[in-house]
Amino acid sequence: MAQQIKSWGLDLGFQQVGITGIDLSDDESHLLNWLDKDMHGEMGYMSRHGTRRSRPADLKSGTIRVISVRMDYNPPDASHPKQVLGKPDLAFVSRYAMGRDYHKVIRNRLQKLANKIEESSGSFGYRAFVDSAPVLEKALARNAGLGWIGKHSNLINPKAGSWFFLGELYTDLPLPTDESFSQNHCGTCKACIDICPTQAIVGPYQVDARRCISYLTIELKGSIPEEFRPMLGNRIYGCDDCQLVCPWNKFAHNSEEHDFRIRHGLDTAKLIDLFLWTEDEFLQKTEGSAIRRIGYESWLRNIAVALGNATPSAETLAALRSREEHESAIVREHVVWALDHLNA
Repeated sequence: MAQQIKSWGLDLGFQQVGITGIDLSDDESHLLNWLDKDMHGEMGYMSRHGTRRSRPADLKSGTIRVISVRMDYNPPDASHPKQVLGKPDLAFVSRYAMGRDYHKVIRNRLQKLANKIEESSGSFGYRAFVDSAPVLEKALARNAGLGWIGKHSNLINPKAGSWFFLGELYTDLPLPTDESFSQNHCGTCKACIDICPTQAIVGPYQVDARRCISYLTIELKGSIPEEFRPMLGNRIYGCDDCQLVCPWNKFAHNSEEHDFRIRHGLDTAKLIDLFLWTEDEFLQKTEGSAIRRIGYESWLRNIAVALGNATPSAETLAALRSREEHESAIVREHVVWALDHLNA
């Protein structure tokens, strides 16, 4: 059955499937220590869920095995991230958010995998997860043999780098487990630590979310601390810097998944064009995208900061001034900062 599950998983578009048990005691200690240091910032759900994240059976009763999957997401037709980051008037969007919302894509495939298993083995207990519940997905993937956790805290596969999503199927089936990926191949490399624009990787395998650009542009709902605004550059949704410099990503593969193809030219979009979207345009153009979850207010907030870091021009100033009287105090605050920063 385990081999059949892996075969079905590959047929459904996953690049790798592994199976593991549910013992995450060592990782639980790391999680609790991270929470004690308040490195989760305003992500209150991290602490509210407590040890449910590290104890799969507490989240889904009866769970004794976890089927872990990974799926490549790097779009083959995208402009290279470094080209976009090098042009301050363009908007940088993290590669994973270019296409359809990965939550929907992977959850749908996991459900199909569960259906296949049910057809073969009969009714069984399961629940699918895709970055949407208290799950230590990287630790589970490591234990299922999919790779090791790098110094930037992302999972790295020696034959596929780190440009991939993870998903899990919690199950009560007594499946044989795969060998954990016990080797760590980061060695003395600290390229990810050195490159981080906000120095959010405060030590190997330790990310302070409060400093992380992905957190600041996606999870944080209020004002972005002024000390970090210049460091955001033109990054308006997420950050890929630590993956861009990782030497293991020379082995990464582009995704063959159509749903992850670029939508609305987001790989080379101009900041001003995105800033001038109306709320209706934002909702229409981010339909089915992971970007929509941040909302229109945070979208404008992020772009205002990026415009403040852009090349000063009459067009840039005019775009910012068009939002000076915006109904959102958050947007107005960041627009004022941007104008001051351009005029400094």
